[in-house]
Amino acid sequence: MAGLLNGKRALVMGVANDRSIAWGIAQALAGQGAELAFTYQGEAFGKRVEPLAASVGSDLLVDVDVTDDASLDAAFATLADRWGRIDILVHAIAFSNKDELTGRFVNTSRANFKQSLDISCYSLIEVARRALPLMAPGSSILTLTYGGSNRVTPFYNVMGVAKAALESTVRYLANDLGPDGIRVNAISPGPMKTLAGAAIGGARKTYRHTEANAPLRANATLEAIGGTAVWLASDWGACTTGEVVMVDGGYHVLGMPQSENI
Repeated sequence: MAGLLNGKRALVMGVANDRSIAWGIAQALAGQGAELAFTYQGEAFGKRVEPLAASVGSDLLVDVDVTDDASLDAAFATLADRWGRIDILVHAIAFSNKDELTGRFVNTSRANFKQSLDISCYSLIEVARRALPLMAPGSSILTLTYGGSNRVTPFYNVMGVAKAALESTVRYLANDLGPDGIRVNAISPGPMKTLAGAAIGGARKTYRHTEANAPLRANATLEAIGGTAVWLASDWGACTTGEVVMVDGGYHVLGMPQSENI
């Protein structure tokens, strides 16, 4: 079915390039009729995002630093002035110093712990609070997480802690914003060949391992993740909130590798 999101306006935060999960979601939303706006941080990322935005008919791009209140205020003021409302908010923002994603978790620095939690988790609260006045009942907020939030994954380290906090934040926001008719959910793909994923030590081994052992013997695709986002953002997801939806080929159900890989 086409046109599930006709008339909807979606803000997508976190596109880095054409392999980003956020870009897969943006394409799927646009394919179902949503009008899109994008945020980016800094001129370099802006140059990457601009042609992608143009390819889905968007000319609304806003430079924003989620660690800066003034930058966030200015971004949402621009969106309020240009659009007046936001129906769908996609939060695909996370960061940790890659030098701390290769060693031992016990060596996590205080500075990187704070920064990782601030950007990867607290930013969802900041953007939700600013988006709330622009969102009507039936609106949807989506974020991205990963299974390393609740099961130890080699070298995921402090990002696992940040994603665990993010998933808890989804539940609390879902309860808080539910009376406003706003849904809040997370999508949890398996390992992806993205710019962010490449920063994690041993990423290629993790990707190959999950592909070989997931029940479907496959990792998630951008199309599958985008389709899940469309469902959650559309009226078909009207009664789903506070969830972490797994899109990982079923890998999360395993207790051990497949017998042929033991």
